[in-house]
Amino acid sequence: MRVTLAQTSPKLNRSNLDEVVLIIMSCKDESDLIVFSELSLNGYMLQDKLSEDAWSIDELDILKDLSLHVDIVVGAALRDGNNFRNSALYFSKGKLLSKHDKVHLPNYGMFEEARYFKSGDIFESFLSEFGKVSMVVCEDLWHKSVHKNLMDENPDYIIALVASPARGFSDSGLEIEDKWYEIIKTVALECRAKLIFLNRVGFEDGLGFWGGSCIVDENGAISHKLPRYEKIVKTFKI
Repeated sequence: MRVTLAQTSPKLNRSNLDEVVLIIMSCKDESDLIVFSELSLNGYMLQDKLSEDAWSIDELDILKDLSLHVDIVVGAALRDGNNFRNSALYFSKGKLLSKHDKVHLPNYGMFEEARYFKSGDIFESFLSEFGKVSMVVCEDLWHKSVHKNLMDENPDYIIALVASPARGFSDSGLEIEDKWYEIIKTVALECRAKLIFLNRVGFEDGLGFWGGSCIVDENGAISHKLPRYEKIVKTFKI
């Protein structure tokens, strides 16, 4: 299986879809699955722009069309009636195969997601061409109850879309990076699943996102990794 990690720097507008399409077009013949980060179609600090920039599924038909050639996972702010969801979307074979709405919305410190988004309430795996898949979005993975849900689902692959700002700088490195890698290694090992971790880069309103996207194997070891802070698209065979 060839997995493309698209570690991008989304802007706070809808032009991100154009970049996502260009990346997919350039990689579709050499990849089986292309993964983008949390809110990769919108940017993270949407706040009052959310009502203007949120997508409906019907507006993403181009991704359905492209998924005839390669499976695609993107993060998007989705309109849901009068509410908005922070969602992970899996497109395959010309359709939206699965959607996960972020359940645990952080609402502390620099984060105000619960003010703008409505939380999801379920974790469900689904069957892809490559096996059983579970999707999570960022803060979801910081909750032990989610680890239990994932173990119960027994997926072959876990896809984690993330928008993690850099914080906790120290002489030895980046504390948030160390914490994230500890979490995803633990989850991969507990579930005996491959875990695809896709974090964004770039800056928004004083927040810098650190990247470091990676793939963790079933033994809890990082098998493939992208650099910090760098906008990069790279394909790995797993």
